[in-house]
Parts: sequence; structure tokens; C-alpha cells
Amino acid sequence: MASFLNTFFQSITPPPVVTPEHYDGYELRWKALVFRPALLRTEAYLLVGILFYVLFGYLGASVNARKAKNWLAVHLPTYERQFSRPQAKGGLISDGNSDFFNFSTGRRNVASLHTIFTLRPRHDFFQWVFQLGRTFVDLHYRPVDDVQLDFKLAPGALADNFVWAVVAKDELLSVKNNRWDLTFLRSGENPTLPPHFVVMTEFADVTENLLKPLGNFSLLSVLQDPKILPFFRSLSITDQPRERPVLPLAPEEREKHVILTLSADSSYAEETIPLVNSIFQLIDSLNKISLRPETKSKLKRFREDMDKALKEDAEKEAKEEAQDAKIAAKRKAEQERIAKLSAADQKKELEKERKRTLRKSQGKVVRK
Repeated sequence: MASFLNTFFQSITPPPVVTPEHYDGYELRWKALVFRPALLRTEAYLLVGILFYVLFGYLGASVNARKAKNWLAVHLPTYERQFSRPQAKGGLISDGNSDFFNFSTGRRNVASLHTIFTLRPRHDFFQWVFQLGRTFVDLHYRPVDDVQLDFKLAPGALADNFVWAVVAKDELLSVKNNRWDLTFLRSGENPTLPPHFVVMTEFADVTENLLKPLGNFSLLSVLQDPKILPFFRSLSITDQPRERPVLPLAPEEREKHVILTLSADSSYAEETIPLVNSIFQLIDSLNKISLRPETKSKLKRFREDMDKALKEDAEKEAKEEAQDAKIAAKRKAEQERIAKLSAADQKKELEKERKRTLRKSQGKVVRK
């Protein structure tokens, strides 16, 4: 035991410091203490690297927090006019150094509003460099700061069930990859909108109703405003979840949302105040939409077919999992049976299994 401990401590003991007999570099002396910087060059580089990484992280985290706080501060008067509780008690909530959240509630037709900031990882040097490098390789990759206003509608705020969106063209690929509810829509340009936008809809009747005046409100006029083009990324109205559900949702689990995504540029946050204000007007006007009966029937039938397909896929997956579990249990039982045999009998069983596997493989070769 003593020899083992001796060997162990020798293996983890660092080698002794070798001090050269002749040293011509700069040195500091104080009594018996001598400091020779040239001998610690590697440590100095390491220390500089650590200090750079820490400073980069601190400055990056500060920039992100300031961006989110400034944007929210500009729009907070709007929130205060619209909601009885425009913010949670703690104010802006951070999840790490690049994700920030604000929760608002207490308004007619809106159950809640989640304001979600997704900013670039300025606090992480290596992740930031990775994103920068990827932009040179993937022409479709565009890391940006964005803010998403997710309005969860109150029950009865929208009578019809549909999914509709207007998306900036350079955002179309990203939206399709990240939003399951938008994957089954048809997309195309609309002559009444700027060419910068693409409309995604289930049926043309939905688009016609949303772009025509709804009482005193006109979404078309809002989208035609050239001031929003640098900041607008997408606007969607949906009765479907953004991620594909495993099973059809129960009626009490179904939610309807209006989701506005903008560029989170706090320097020009004032430019998006009219757009954010208009979303509240849009929500209050949604029940003025009047779809044709045949459109409503098609929307209902499509959702029934979708729920049926989700249920079938879930049943198929459960059946496959049960089959895999049955095979695994059978294999385990066989292994336990063989383990109880003598060494000679185990060898015979293994030989039988080898021959059985060989016959199967030969049979597959012959069939080919």
C-alpha cells in the first residue's frame, strides 16, 4: 500500500522548476525573493487570454442587457396604457446573458403578452466567433438580435381558426425552419404589399379579410409604411402550436396567438412604436373578420385531418416502441438463460447463434 501511494504521489507531483545558472533578463529582488518575468512567459500569455475572455464576457453581457432594457423602456409607456400589469414585479427577467423576458397581462382580448429578446451571444467570445465565421460559409445564416411579442389571445378574441403570416423575404427560410404551424401554408407575394414581404396563408379568403379595412383599422396601411421595413421580420396569427405536438391537443389546451417579431435595435426603438400600437388595434378587430362558409368548412376539415394524422403517427410510434421493447426483453431473457448454463453449454449456444446468423446473412445474399 505504501509503495502504491508513493507511486501515485510521484505521478501527480509537478516537475521541479529549473532555474538557469545565467540569467540576463529583467528581475526584481526583495531580500530572499527573486521575480524573473522572462521565465513566466507562458503563464503571462495565459493570464492575458483569461483576462481578455473575462473582459469580453463582461462587456458583451452589459451590451445585451442594455439593449433589452433600452428597447423595453421605449415601449413601456405603450404597455402601461394597454395593460393593468405591464411588467412582472422583478421587471425584465434574464435567462443567461443573451435571453431576456417581460410578462404583461390585464387587458381585454389579451390573456398575456410575452416580450422575448433573443440577442447575439456577445458574452461568449468563442460562440460569437463561430457565428461570425458561419456567415462566410452559409449565405442563409444571419445572426441578428430580435424581439418577439407573443400575444396570447383571450378566449373569444378570435372566433375563426386559421394560420396566417406576413414575413420579410430574407426571414422566410428561418421562419419555416422554426415554426411548425407555418409549414403547411402556401406563400407568395401580394400586389398590395411592398415586394419586401411574402404572405403565407391557408386560403386566399383569409388574406383578403385581413388586408381589407376592419372597422377603423387597416392592417394593409400599417404594412405599407416604409418606416417599418428595416425592423419588421414577421407577423403571424395562429391557432396552432409553434412546435409539432405529439398528440392532438385537447380543446382546453388550444391557444390562439398573434406574434410580432422585430429587429431589437434599441437605437431606433422609437420607430417601431406605431407598429406595436397597431397590433393592439389588430387584436381588437379580429372578430370583425367574416370568412366565407366554404372557407370555414375547409379550415375545419384540414384541422380534423391534421389531428387524425398526428394520432396515427403517435400510435405508430408507440407500436414500434412496444415492439422494440418486446425484442429487447426477449434478448435479455435469452442472455440470462445462457448465463445460467455451464461454460460448455454456453459455448454450444454461442456456436448455434453464430451459425444461425451466418445462414441468415447467406440467405440475404442469395435473394439479392
